[in-house]
Amino acid sequence: MRGIGDWATDRARLSGDKVAFVSGARSWTYREFDDRTNRLANQLRDRFGVRRGDRVAAVVPSSVECLEILFATAKLGAIFTPINVRLAAPEIAYVLADLGAELLFTHPAFAQAGAALNEPGVHVREVVSLGDQYDELLAAADPAPVQPVSDRHDVAVIMYTSGTTGHPKGAMITHENLRANAVAVVSAFGLRSCDVTVTALPMFHIGGLGLYTLPFIYLGGRNVIMPSFDPVAVLDAVVAERATQLLLVPTMWQAVMAVPGLEGYDLSSLDCALTSGAPAPASVLEFLARSGIPFREGFGMTECAPSVAVLDSEYVREKAGSIGRPLFGIETRLVDDLDRDVPVGTVGELLVRADNVFAGYWMRPEETAHAFRGGWFHTGDMGVADAEGFLTLVDRKKDMLITGGENVYSREIEVVIARMPEIREVAVVGAAHEKWGETPVAFVALHDGSSLAAEDVIAFTRRHLAGFKTPTRIEFVDALPTTATGKIQKKALRDRLLG
Repeated sequence: MRGIGDWATDRARLSGDKVAFVSGARSWTYREFDDRTNRLANQLRDRFGVRRGDRVAAVVPSSVECLEILFATAKLGAIFTPINVRLAAPEIAYVLADLGAELLFTHPAFAQAGAALNEPGVHVREVVSLGDQYDELLAAADPAPVQPVSDRHDVAVIMYTSGTTGHPKGAMITHENLRANAVAVVSAFGLRSCDVTVTALPMFHIGGLGLYTLPFIYLGGRNVIMPSFDPVAVLDAVVAERATQLLLVPTMWQAVMAVPGLEGYDLSSLDCALTSGAPAPASVLEFLARSGIPFREGFGMTECAPSVAVLDSEYVREKAGSIGRPLFGIETRLVDDLDRDVPVGTVGELLVRADNVFAGYWMRPEETAHAFRGGWFHTGDMGVADAEGFLTLVDRKKDMLITGGENVYSREIEVVIARMPEIREVAVVGAAHEKWGETPVAFVALHDGSSLAAEDVIAFTRRHLAGFKTPTRIEFVDALPTTATGKIQKKALRDRLLG
């Protein structure tokens, strides 16, 4: 089976005059996209010496150019790594050094990428800046079609995990992983070639590529690409392009909800609103329900390219809090510490096995072997299944608290506290306790204009949960620290407690 580099060629043949991408006032057809990826691939090979297995990195905004770099490297059998544009120079340098990147694409807006080149261990040979240099590179290129050399099991993308608990690791995602994910997404969501999506998640995040960008290229849909997230711009794009599918993480949905005059936007074109990346608070789910737009909650991770499970529209109320059931072709298990299946209703670690599950961690064979013990990928997420197979996550395995000998799952506490109408977002972490070993501490951000006392939150929680699960301390914050993909950085909260 061929690699994803062929997707551009096939789409040019089947959908050549169809608009593939819209960004600002400009649009690209599938034929133009294939031509530009061929031009770039020829330059990468002939001018920069990029060969199969070489690593090409990019610190660039979400853009058609970012996708051109991905597909050009894919045609050559090289490996593409988009790097988080919010990282500081030393953090970018760590990724470049760990990756062994030989070529780097940058953007003038991200000066820290240039500074990273001077850090120890970085050995990038060539740097190309988007803008005039990039445009001149393509204009001077040979437009001859490039015959892709990738095998389906070759690594197409190395996507670095968010690094919320330490140095990020590079997840090796193969061409087959991306194809299998696209097939699963298209099937699960009933996507059509006439569908239009607004890509608001950053492309250095697997959600920005795997949902929905690459599946839309696979089926020939239209991507409206946002270089960065702006809630008004997203709403404008949905209206102007009559978007049918929209994925936003919960913090993005909250920003959309806060747009003045929201009721004046005609969102009736949307067939589905999807929330993923973090558990959605009740306020977001209530907003989506009031909007009348069918909505789903999805769960995925970098290592699964990213799809694992989805809670379909008809179950979002009945199974509130669940991540749903695994997508077609994806196997899951819940196991104990000895990798034995746990009974229905019992908490266990979530394991996944499917064609979209990654090939392992870059240059980390021991961690890869540990993650894949028994032939299943161990996600580190703790969950429980009901009799109908619906999964509910209760915590990350490493985030579980043990207080007085009892296992306490922070997600369970967060769900309860989030029911309070004054609360915008909440995160629970464990703090050292002289008597109990650990005790729950809740970090809480309130809606504008709301007020609460710590005693109110504690009392509310105690009415719904056992005493040992009730936070002993409430920390009010303006906002919770998050990664660029909207995930709460619990390590930063734990560090705050230590500080």
